[in-house]
Amino acid sequence: MKNIANIPDNGKQRVVIAGGGFAGLKLARALKKSRFQVVLLDKNNYHQFQPLFYQVATAGLEPSAISFPLRKVFQEQPDIHFRVATLDRVDTEKQVIRTDIGSLHYDYLVLALGATTNYFGNDNIRQNAVPMKSLTEAIDLRNTILSNFELALNETDAETRKSLLNIVIVGGGPTGVELAGALAEMKKYILPKDYPELDFNQMKISLLEASDKVLNGYSEASSRKAKAYLEKLDVEVRLKAMVKDYDGSQVMLEGADPLETHTLIWAAGVKANSVPGMPEEAAGRGGRLVVNEFTQVKGFDNIFAIGDMALMTADKKYPNGHPQVAQVAMQQAALLGKNLNSEKKKGFRYTDKGSLATVGRNLAVADLPGLRFQGFFAWVLWLFVHLMAILGVKNRLIVFINWAWSYFTYDQSLRLLINPKRKSSAKLVEEEV
Repeated sequence: MKNIANIPDNGKQRVVIAGGGFAGLKLARALKKSRFQVVLLDKNNYHQFQPLFYQVATAGLEPSAISFPLRKVFQEQPDIHFRVATLDRVDTEKQVIRTDIGSLHYDYLVLALGATTNYFGNDNIRQNAVPMKSLTEAIDLRNTILSNFELALNETDAETRKSLLNIVIVGGGPTGVELAGALAEMKKYILPKDYPELDFNQMKISLLEASDKVLNGYSEASSRKAKAYLEKLDVEVRLKAMVKDYDGSQVMLEGADPLETHTLIWAAGVKANSVPGMPEEAAGRGGRLVVNEFTQVKGFDNIFAIGDMALMTADKKYPNGHPQVAQVAMQQAALLGKNLNSEKKKGFRYTDKGSLATVGRNLAVADLPGLRFQGFFAWVLWLFVHLMAILGVKNRLIVFINWAWSYFTYDQSLRLLINPKRKSSAKLVEEEV
């Protein structure tokens, strides 16, 4: 296989970073002006801000507002090379990665490919439910929701119309809770104005959680408050609700009657993206790669895993691994950057800066070290933290303007149903003739 073009051997040791998410991007930035040549690979040419995917899905933000071109981050950095590529395989013996655009030798390899949706082996759910682990999937979810409303307008059967309006969300973590709250506010403030012919009293938003509380990992007070906020917004919250199957119109539950819906959103779990070529003994729970306190993958000195891919059990506070959140990813990346640049290595210890989750307008929960509060001030803090975490001043300004507009007008202007379709080769030939 050919080598990836135009990446010269400049005499420096090469660090290849697979994945341009929170962890990969943070590490690449930490290694600029270092003694290494850095090659960053990602299947997209942009960094995507995952915590706000749900706002794209509910027409609150445009996709470009939470995306940032990776090449722009590394302008005027001659020793950092970026390529749009998909990692196909790692040859650990030859220290070579193989991608869809060619192969590349590495001195150090950092795997930061993140996680994907976990359907727990249920093919029907995988085929019929809508996930939300990428910007593309968030846009697809928005299209699905809006398309179903358009279909409901022309549906004469009352039961089918209700099924098109109903939305079921599986998973009571931050993604599920925030998405349920955003959809509930759309139902209350926006959809009746867009679709006056429809009776939105018939629309039901259901949040299903297999455990006995929403926001697992948060404090009991925050969990209870989040549930109360959702119910205040007329979201049906079902705890200990185990989904067995979904055929595209019915959600089958364990020990309960099925739910009728054409929109099932799956936010019930994640698993690490697989890396062909890595030995089986390096894989742990959830497909994550087992790493030591220096984030070195089990059995290797020069291969690292950080972020959602890494399973570190050395920290006694987290015997099952650290939570798969952005703060862990960025802290691991920052430390690895220092360790690669230093002879003296330091082990990773996660500093939990707290957890935030918003449910709706003026409604949020905050679990900070030594401090827990809910309501308006938690919501303001959530806005500030997420706004500052977005890459690019222009993007922050766009997001702030969108949020301010929605807050004061009770409206959103991004309810666009965009379904891009590619013409087939046969069609193009026909048109040319």
